Amino acid sequence: MLKQNTLIQLQAISKSFGYKHDKTKVLSDVSLSIYKGEFLAITGPSGSGKTTLTHIIGGLITPDEGTVSMGGRELKKRSDKAVSRYRNEKVGFVFQNFSLIPHYTALENVTLPLVVSGISVRKRQQRAIVLLKTMGLERRMYARASVLSGGERQRVSIARALIMQPDIIIADEPTGSLDSRRGSEVMAILRDLNTEQAVTVLMVTHDPALAKQADRTLHILDGKIEKEVTNANV
Repeated sequence: MLKQNTLIQLQAISKSFGYKHDKTKVLSDVSLSIYKGEFLAITGPSGSGKTTLTHIIGGLITPDEGTVSMGGRELKKRSDKAVSRYRNEKVGFVFQNFSLIPHYTALENVTLPLVVSGISVRKRQQRAIVLLKTMGLERRMYARASVLSGGERQRVSIARALIMQPDIIIADEPTGSLDSRRGSEVMAILRDLNTEQAVTVLMVTHDPALAKQADRTLHILDGKIEKEVTNANV
């Protein structure tokens, strides 16, 4: 991990939810650098602001105050179309609940982010097939998502996150819905993507043991970064 190679920079981020006098501050003056090729874990209790922070990093929501920059350019200075392109091309999302379309096959779910890319159906499918084979799902790619196991669904979710060849994967509790064996398989995939392909991984987790597998861990409490730890495996 080369700390001088900053991928995403957050400066003095604050975010509240609610209306007028009934607002709750979820993030308060958070500054953070995410580096190219690192594996970063974010921990903290429920309601601490972890998911809100990752949604801001991923361009899903806009902070009330502060700036998010990628490649030196602030997101808020980009057009709506450019921010949408950032979400679709630069960031891959992996969610705890998989967020797959149940009646679509694994292959169809993985190709979805490419639909608006202008790439032909044949090339979309070729790219998705390669990723599904990498995930060990060559025999399940034509199965509907509704009949896949939890571990298989999460691997499909990871393949979908990779289909646009993003700069960063944001994984929000990627093992939270899985048993320990399937969870270990998913973690192994994320670690391999990080170490073998230099994909930047940002993972939200409640599990301290999983967080220790990252290069760096940030602990968030009451909307602020309380502690930062560089883990021993770095």
